[in-house]
Amino acid sequence: MLKEGERIDQLYAEDIQIIQSKEVFSFSIDAVLLANFPTPPKRGRIVDLCAGNGAVGLFMSRKTKTEIIQVELQPRLADMAQRSIRLNQLEEQIKLYEMDLKDTCQKVAPDSVDLVVCNPPYFKELPTSRKNPNPYLAIARHEIQTTLHEVIATSSKLLKTNGHLAMVHRPDRFLEIIDEMKQQRIAPKKVQFVYPKAGKEANALLIEGIKDGRMNGFRVLPPLFTYSQENEYTPELKEMLYGR
Repeated sequence: MLKEGERIDQLYAEDIQIIQSKEVFSFSIDAVLLANFPTPPKRGRIVDLCAGNGAVGLFMSRKTKTEIIQVELQPRLADMAQRSIRLNQLEEQIKLYEMDLKDTCQKVAPDSVDLVVCNPPYFKELPTSRKNPNPYLAIARHEIQTTLHEVIATSSKLLKTNGHLAMVHRPDRFLEIIDEMKQQRIAPKKVQFVYPKAGKEANALLIEGIKDGRMNGFRVLPPLFTYSQENEYTPELKEMLYGR
């Protein structure tokens, strides 16, 4: 089951085991935040784009019986995700495609998805940008293989009318995300900013929109703090990580 340099970690809140490797990729708090942000449909179909080692879809599988389709470009990460699916005996619920997300509609019918979730690369690919020397992490963090535009455009093609897109991203891309959503017929509906602790600037945001939804009714949720002033996880984060 495990290959060299790999380990099995556990998200206790959802009783999920996940294969990880510090050489390649380990899920971050962002994946846990995203898995807990949207309300998953009770039936239908969820697509997890930029799935990495499968964390978001795996965590969401405990919240719904809905079919989950994961899409990941990097072969080694896709292989880890596939083995984690087997490890948790979720082959009946989760299917993984190793492919470029732009080609997702070749495997998943357009206008057929109830919820798309995505933890995309955060940083623009610029000649001046400093990239992680680890190619797996560079592709996961920088828009080398895909862009914000491609993620949102692909999500819009996949979603049914009134289907939802939920993403985790960086606050400095907030206005760009809003613009891209509107251009791709996704009405932004709610955002929540995530702060490392009180008194610090936000370092992440969670955003959700609805395909062909009305443009009114946008909500800004209360701030979410990761750590207390004593540098311990806040009660909200503890619940997401360890359960009640």
